[in-house]
Amino acid sequence: MAEINLAVKKLQERFPASVLEVKTFRGEVTVSVAKKDIFEICKFLYADLDLRYEMLTDLCGVDFFPQTPRFEVVYHLYSVKNNQRLRLKTRVEEDESIPSAEPIWKVANWYEREAYDLLGIPFENHPDLRRILLWDGYEGYPLRKDYPTEGPDFDKPFVPEV
Repeated sequence: MAEINLAVKKLQERFPASVLEVKTFRGEVTVSVAKKDIFEICKFLYADLDLRYEMLTDLCGVDFFPQTPRFEVVYHLYSVKNNQRLRLKTRVEEDESIPSAEPIWKVANWYEREAYDLLGIPFENHPDLRRILLWDGYEGYPLRKDYPTEGPDFDKPFVPEV
């Protein structure tokens, strides 16, 4: 647990205005941070020689409709060196984008495409931001809380764009 406390301490020292909240539940540490510094925070956690969060094990989005900011982007990080996990969270408005973590962790490419495809969260400077699970031309984002429960209009035939 000392390494996770070290991560929180280093984040609070390096980004004092951006660390909004720190929670620990059942031994898991979650740090909520300001969106404006999320890329620099991720880069710091990856590169710091004491921390080395070299693995992005998951990235997902959460819809808090009707709250504002509407979305939360959650990063699950793992340090092989220290055998430690850390969860980062940041909030994003419906009409805002968030910097892509793909330059830091290449696997973010797929995770960010999934968050874009299912929730409509756009990622700035993403190398290939397009749908990954649903077809081009699919209307809406099915994991949004205001998405119609009956889904899209399945009575009209599907004609893929060529």
